[in-house]
Amino acid sequence: MLLARADLESLLRDRKLVPPVALGGNTDEYATAPAGVTALDARLGGGFPRGQLSEIVGARSSGRTSLLLQMLAAATARQEIVALVDVLDMLDVASAEAAGVDFRRLLWIRGQVSTNPGLCRDMNQRALDRAIKALTLVLQAGNFGLVVFDAAEAPPHALERLPFTTWRRLQRIIEGSQTACVLAGDTSIARSAGGVSVRLARAGGERLRVDGRLLNGLDIEVDVIRPHARIQHDVRVPVSTTCA
Repeated sequence: MLLARADLESLLRDRKLVPPVALGGNTDEYATAPAGVTALDARLGGGFPRGQLSEIVGARSSGRTSLLLQMLAAATARQEIVALVDVLDMLDVASAEAAGVDFRRLLWIRGQVSTNPGLCRDMNQRALDRAIKALTLVLQAGNFGLVVFDAAEAPPHALERLPFTTWRRLQRIIEGSQTACVLAGDTSIARSAGGVSVRLARAGGERLRVDGRLLNGLDIEVDVIRPHARIQHDVRVPVSTTCA
């Protein structure tokens, strides 16, 4: 859905979304949002930490997009409400459906950033600023188990012009909440002190087998960076398919 800021504010204010499943019970059990890829979740200690900004970094064909779709599918399968701020409006609906994403539980915010702005850099920067404002509104609303900010293939100069305080402000918003916020890009964007960075790259040779519908057939290196540790793992998924 293509939403103007006023429409988005109205939607979130009126709570026209089905509320997520309450995350009660054992707090350790619900401290993370599983990605839905068993081997990766094991490396992450259960999944991406809630109440933190984390990131997924990888070039085109690294498995980045497929992992994001798998995460959204896993979250909606848990009956959580999720949001995708699609900065460049590049979501392929057919691929998302094939991954198992439940669109009834997805708030899809379509951005207008261009990969090749030409002489319209200022217009592109304003489009990125609007995407950040949309992300801010979604995080302030709460009510989401997973929020993805997909800025992959956005012009590097546009991301570099964002104030560093942007990410600190967003972290303050979600700290202590049930929301896991994941930033996705070709290069590192940001992460909070308690977040993790997952770096993806194509790899060869024998690797560990991983489940996940869209990840089948892809050999990837998974480099997990925690606040005080860095662990590299090679991951293999067995059946051939096309991944981005």
